[in-house]
Amino acid sequence: QVQPVESGGGSVQTGGSLKLSCKASGRALTRFAVAWFRQMPGQERREFVAAVSQNGANSDYSRSARGRFAISKVDAEVFLEMNNLLPDDTAVYYCAAGTSGPSIWFRAYDYWGHGTQVTVSA
Repeated sequence: QVQPVESGGGSVQTGGSLKLSCKASGRALTRFAVAWFRQMPGQERREFVAAVSQNGANSDYSRSARGRFAISKVDAEVFLEMNNLLPDDTAVYYCAAGTSGPSIWFRAYDYWGHGTQVTVSA
C-alpha cells in the first residue's frame, strides 16, 4: 500500500510563496507519476493543479497554475513550488500517485494523501 504524505502548507498573504512536498515510505514515489489536486472551500470536486511523470521529465499544469506554480520530482520526493499566490488558491492540496501520467484526470491516480491546507489572505 502506498500512502503519500503532504507537508508544507500554511498561511500567506497575497503574492506570497509556499513550497509543498509529497513523500511516501519506501521511496515509493519513484515508481509513479504524481499529481497535485486541490479542493476549494465549499467544493466537493478536487481540481487538477499539476502533474509530473514517473521519471520527472514531463509535466502538465492547469491554466490557473501555469506560470505561477512549478512541479518537480527529486528522487523519491515531489515538490510543488507556488509563487504569486492569490486568495483563490486557498484550498486543501492533495498529492496523488498513479501508474500513468502526467494526467489531469482524477481517476488516473490510485493513491492519495490526506491533504495539506493552504490559506492565502488578501
